[in-house]
Amino acid sequence: MTVTGIISALIVGLIIGALGRLVVPGKQNIPIWLTMVIGVVAALLGTVIANAVGVGDTKGFDWIELLFQVILAAIGVALVAGVGGRRRLTR
Repeated sequence: MTVTGIISALIVGLIIGALGRLVVPGKQNIPIWLTMVIGVVAALLGTVIANAVGVGDTKGFDWIELLFQVILAAIGVALVAGVGGRRRLTR
């Protein structure tokens, strides 16, 4: 993996994480770096799922792949925010 690939993954992860965060209703009290990590993981998993389903490489922009990625990021953000929220309430 090159430096350009790492930077691209971080940028895509930030965007996917932000989109996933926008989809989840309410306030998510998680740091931006965790949103980026969730976004990178969601982008990778979304690409794997899209390729497995057969829609990962289409002509033009891969909207279905992006949809998979954003949904996975939203699930990840909701799970992490829910776990973090429960921990804060018990203190």
